[in-house]
Amino acid sequence: MGAEKVTLVKDAASRHRHLKNLLRDLKALQLMLDNDLFENDVQRIGAEQEFCFVDAHWRPAPVLMEVLERINDEHFTTELARFNMEINLDPVLFKGRCLSELESTLSNYLRRADEAANQVGAHALLCGILPTIRYGDINYDNLTPLPRYRALMELLHELHRGLFEFRIDGPDEVVINDGLALFEASNTSFQVHLQIPAPLFSQYYNWSMAVTGPLLSASTNSPLLLGKRGWRETRIALFQQSIDTRSTSEMVRERSPRVCFGTGWVEQSILDIFKDDIARHRVMLASTREEDPLQVLAEGGVPKLYSLSVHNGTVYRWNRPCYGITDGKPHLRIEMRVLPTGPSVIDEVANAAFWLGMMKGMPDDYADIKNKMAFDNVKENFFRAARHGMGSYLWWGTPARRYPAAELLLKELIPIAREGLQKANIAAQDTSRYLDIIQERVETGRTGSQWQLSSLEQLCKEGKKEEALVATTAAMFNRQQQAMPVHQWPLAGLDEAGSWKNRYWTVEQIMSTDLFTVNENDPVDFAANLMDWRNVRHLPVENEKGQLVGFITASMLLRFYSQSENHPVRASVGEIMNTDLFFILPEMSTVEALHLMRDRKLGYLPVMRNGNLIGLVTEYDFVNVAAHLMKEIFSTQ
Repeated sequence: MGAEKVTLVKDAASRHRHLKNLLRDLKALQLMLDNDLFENDVQRIGAEQEFCFVDAHWRPAPVLMEVLERINDEHFTTELARFNMEINLDPVLFKGRCLSELESTLSNYLRRADEAANQVGAHALLCGILPTIRYGDINYDNLTPLPRYRALMELLHELHRGLFEFRIDGPDEVVINDGLALFEASNTSFQVHLQIPAPLFSQYYNWSMAVTGPLLSASTNSPLLLGKRGWRETRIALFQQSIDTRSTSEMVRERSPRVCFGTGWVEQSILDIFKDDIARHRVMLASTREEDPLQVLAEGGVPKLYSLSVHNGTVYRWNRPCYGITDGKPHLRIEMRVLPTGPSVIDEVANAAFWLGMMKGMPDDYADIKNKMAFDNVKENFFRAARHGMGSYLWWGTPARRYPAAELLLKELIPIAREGLQKANIAAQDTSRYLDIIQERVETGRTGSQWQLSSLEQLCKEGKKEEALVATTAAMFNRQQQAMPVHQWPLAGLDEAGSWKNRYWTVEQIMSTDLFTVNENDPVDFAANLMDWRNVRHLPVENEKGQLVGFITASMLLRFYSQSENHPVRASVGEIMNTDLFFILPEMSTVEALHLMRDRKLGYLPVMRNGNLIGLVTEYDFVNVAAHLMKEIFSTQ
């Protein structure tokens, strides 16, 4: 997706040419497998670190290009949105102190990114989905200004035949009806690579799929989207839906989405996966670099397999098979894509150590896992873990039965990982350092997701959700600087949200969103009772299409009942409502909204986006802000 030398496949001729190139690459790969040309005697690991930028108010900061210019290091590269960045780490041998070296390298790179971001008023933050990201941040103004990204967005919308709809059925159901494919930019992840001997690739790939669900259950860090509680790892659902170009009929035919867990066990080799992906998914991008891989092989060289690599980059398996070349030798590896960014560098490396240890420690009786576990159970584990995290019940064993995630991890998989790291000759202190973190995290149940949700719940008792989200984000950054694993983090405090500018700067931060409405044809008595039941003074009025057509207030009802002899007994809301409305956008500053209410002598302002009512600002909201401001002022005197 981020490769420089690619072009969009938009016509039949380019598709024909690229498919021919793909078939040649597959034939070359088959010859390389048949002739045992892969590097199998060493094992390397690698990683890709995605992260986001936040401004002084803990909101997304679109400073990517400015930061890249200041760093000027090829390890740092672009991501889809201007408020994200990626770091590509050099591969290292999987042995000795490689894990602590990975932690040190990551910390150094992130410190450089943060220092460069500071120069343009921003910070680098590790978070799977930024709690403070808003609908208004997901727009093409924040798309990274490179032609390939805009072309890719246009192609995704063309293939999807319109705008994207997102539905994530968490505790606070997230429904976005006019979304962009760019919503995927809300996600950041920590991707770990492991080199696999070619003859054993299918065994290790199948085992990796088997442990993905349990791994994810202990690693979740993305429970919030647009201020709402989704899955414990909301990234999983959001990514799949944002890249899903299938039509309704294709879904009925159970065609696999581009973001997928897989369609079954791998039977023979890595070729099975590549062939399946080419068969199922339309060619989107083509390499502009030409190569005849069969000729390269005939001349004793190592082909780049450009076409296959580009197509593989447009199919997003959570366990992605990869072909690469290191020091002139070809190799195969698995890229583990389920791990979220954060909560801290040490947590990320612990997650990596857990997966790597499980991979190296694969028990002999699981080498042919096809005969021990049903693929459907393994796939179900993955989605259960994404939804419920440590609250999952996961299938395992023969015969299969469901275990609480913590029990499966503590009794079965963490011991396997310890044995695997020992088998890989990882330094004993590294094994203890990182796997003890996993064990303590599981024992306490304090994943990154749980920390965010517990912090939010506590903060919402003290203030509005928007300032709670800001405080949670600020606290996340503060604790990351302490190099402390998340299970040891104290919950966020409301004071960490900072000054009033961070908490009350825009209407979106102070508006009420839990609104009760009436229909224009409802009786006035119903509106009066609803106001009494819910202790509100303003009610939006909608028509049969759900469109806002007016407002009814407590003062209107008072006038109505004081003059009831002049009104029909069965008067409807529509007869007395106010239809002279002033709409504002959620991005309007609170100061502007306050001036508007004062100048127009208004008691309320409906907040609209794309013609839909999304919130309400009333006099009470400003009284609440004033109370907090006065408390802040007097506490500093």
